[in-house]
Amino acid sequence: MSGLVVCVAVLAVASAYGVLHRRRSGRVRVRGRDDGKRLGTAELGGELGERATLLQFSSAFCAPCRATRRVLGEVAGMVPGVSHVELDAEDHLDLVRELGILKTPTVLVLDADGRIVRRATGQPRKADVIAALGEAV
Repeated sequence: MSGLVVCVAVLAVASAYGVLHRRRSGRVRVRGRDDGKRLGTAELGGELGERATLLQFSSAFCAPCRATRRVLGEVAGMVPGVSHVELDAEDHLDLVRELGILKTPTVLVLDADGRIVRRATGQPRKADVIAALGEAV
């Protein structure tokens, strides 16, 4: 009987963790540690967008990274002055460590000056990215 109780408790904890993880994944939010950090063309390997830049950190075998690339490309195509830059996390380990990137995909929303305004870990929704761009401009 005690084995059944342990099994039910483990299932309940695992389910709660799964719901919490799913709810937080892809949310665009502000992180205090990003406040004031700026990225330029040297770190990005390309030009900043006129109004904002969507910087995506990806890895080669990441399935959500491909979907995120599609979403961010669509948003960059819809909103004038916004560019999408994708960096391979493995090729930019110093920047990954400096910015505290722990998983891929991670998306940073940069304003026109290259300051980090928002961050999303996991696959973000298009509406959330558009709303974050409104705050970046």
